[in-house]
Amino acid sequence: MIKCNVTINGTVSRAATVRTNSEGQTFICFGVKTTIPAKSGAGKQVEISVSMDGGESDTNPYAVGTKVEMRGTLTFRKRSDNLYLNFHADAVDFTPASDKDNIEGDIEFRGTIGKQVEEKTDKKGGKYLVFSAFSTEKDGDAFAFTWVRFIRFSAEREAFLVPKTGITAKGKLELSAYLDKLNIACRVEELAEWVKKEHNNQTQA
Repeated sequence: MIKCNVTINGTVSRAATVRTNSEGQTFICFGVKTTIPAKSGAGKQVEISVSMDGGESDTNPYAVGTKVEMRGTLTFRKRSDNLYLNFHADAVDFTPASDKDNIEGDIEFRGTIGKQVEEKTDKKGGKYLVFSAFSTEKDGDAFAFTWVRFIRFSAEREAFLVPKTGITAKGKLELSAYLDKLNIACRVEELAEWVKKEHNNQTQA
């Protein structure tokens, strides 16, 4: 599970249309493009699929090319080697304070630590931990894995911080691009062990 409470600044790239959910309630869908900064060179432009409560009368402001600032919940869906961004907007501002593309906010994560947990030292002698962990979701008959890189600026290291352990984490979301690939990172603020439940001989996150 990866869920992010964020603010997104971008540009409408696909005009709004109306859809109906399984309970008969209408909602609007539209696309927004924004640029993820790169470690070096040009950033990576991504398109976010946005949904929001509303009906036909709410679609007019979402013309292609309109600048928006949105607040809501961002999730990720991994399919093969592609990572898709889905966003449920709670509020949209058509006069954003900044024209600069941006995704900023907090991330909640539940998943499994990867191969190693490294302790490093910064230039001032401070200790910090670096590790990666993955969240698992069903993709047809297979499983898809979305990786997140974690940085924890503390020398504290609980006994459960070892490879293959389940964790829950909260912190600041950091998105970046490298070689045209989107990277998800978290500056850890809260961390706890997650005891996974096994189902059909598969462990899911």
